[in-house]
Amino acid sequence: MIDALKPGQTIRCTILKLPKAAADKKTIERLMRRDPQVIRGLRRSAHLRAKTTVTYNRGNRDWVQRQKVGKIVRVVKGNTWTCVFDLNAAPDLKAVATFVKVEAA
Repeated sequence: MIDALKPGQTIRCTILKLPKAAADKKTIERLMRRDPQVIRGLRRSAHLRAKTTVTYNRGNRDWVQRQKVGKIVRVVKGNTWTCVFDLNAAPDLKAVATFVKVEAA
């Protein structure tokens, strides 16, 4: 199915089963972060973190108290996301093809 997709085409991906390997889970999370709604959420949270970052003086230097990034995507069976297919994502989609169903949107 992945070979039949064209660059620039919108695709819908669905998690069929959970991977046991941590690397496969990270790959799926990376693919989920390509969803436009997730991109907006990550951009908004980064902007808010930048606005509310606490800077204090320590030894006559500015130190920054960094906040942790929230987890927006979760690898759960049945989760669905849409994104635009490009050739950079093809190897990742092939690597997790046993866990993710890819179809044209």
